[in-house]
Amino acid sequence: MTTQPAARAHSESNELLLDGRLRSSSRNPDWLEAHLPSPCIQNHAANLMPLPNGDLGCVWFGGTQEGMADISVHFSRLPAGGDVWTPAIKIADDSARSEQNPILFIAPGNVLWLLYTSQRSGNQETAVVRFRQSRDNGMSWSEPATLFETQGTFVRQPMCVTADGRWLMPIFECRTAAGQRWTGNLDTSAVMRSSDGGRTWTRHAVPRSQGLVHMNILDLGSNGLIGLYRSRWADHVYLSRSFDQGDTWSPPEATTLPNNNSSIQAAVLNDGRIALVYNASSAANASQRRLSLYDEIEDDDGKELTPDAATHDAVSREAFWGAPRAPLCLTVSGDSGRSWLQPLTLDESDGYCITNNSRERLNREISYPSIKQTADGRIHVAYTYFRQAIKHLVLPPQSI
Repeated sequence: MTTQPAARAHSESNELLLDGRLRSSSRNPDWLEAHLPSPCIQNHAANLMPLPNGDLGCVWFGGTQEGMADISVHFSRLPAGGDVWTPAIKIADDSARSEQNPILFIAPGNVLWLLYTSQRSGNQETAVVRFRQSRDNGMSWSEPATLFETQGTFVRQPMCVTADGRWLMPIFECRTAAGQRWTGNLDTSAVMRSSDGGRTWTRHAVPRSQGLVHMNILDLGSNGLIGLYRSRWADHVYLSRSFDQGDTWSPPEATTLPNNNSSIQAAVLNDGRIALVYNASSAANASQRRLSLYDEIEDDDGKELTPDAATHDAVSREAFWGAPRAPLCLTVSGDSGRSWLQPLTLDESDGYCITNNSRERLNREISYPSIKQTADGRIHVAYTYFRQAIKHLVLPPQSI
């Protein structure tokens, strides 16, 4: 297999090789790692998907900075049996909107869906959910179309298909008080459900979910469904349950796992256990904070999108931004999420994330994981590395 010319990005004191080639990890000789090729200054929010032809696909968003109109969805693949990721290609690019949080989903008939959010500048409350489809494993795509048109609708986690064929798409709704900018304080979670292959959808709210987002739905068979959540309060990972195929959900409750108001992701392993990747930190670890995710971004008129102080008087709790996004850990549950094993550390840094400005390369987060286990038993994790690259780890099943 021909190796593509390497792209490079600066990482603290050394050069980060973005050639996509899997090499032995410096952390563990039984692990493999690669940094995916990308032409972008900033790369964030990866999602993995094993494709029907045996390739491993990865999507993420990239551009200059989250929220900017040049942020677009990129796609790379690790060919079946190969050890080099292909150069990134842009597969969603609306020049007037920021396109974020892409997800891959394989529908019946091996139709590959790309789902992603599309918003104006740093205004999450303007987001809608769009999609494209591919019938050749991502080699070509249909024209973009809108799936959920209600403004403020965001996605991050994979679609779940239940045993009876229902499609469950977890969403979170970015809400604002009248006349104020989005800060995350009022966000809530819901599930969009389709029983006809995505043609029509019904909305099912998660009760008492204010501040709990990025719902990750897992089907545990006879043990029902669980949802795992990121917390805007930067305290814990939360969990709720459904025993009626996603029609109703219990109010989310805090687990023993910390959360730093950053994304998590879990998967059901081939042996039935749950594997969860997360940052083992919270607000308790933070020495600094900022007002919101978008307090550095300027709108089209050059005006900073910093929320005004009145926003913080609208609710009794405030979203906590700035807790360290590190270390990155993996933990396992064998009892449907009631308890979790001692975590395995996958990667470490100081997790500095007070800035999202990738031009100055100050961000040192290792965050927004995606996890999949392939048929050969290997466990794949992709995540944001310093917002400069998407990093891919391959672990043998005996690692966990």
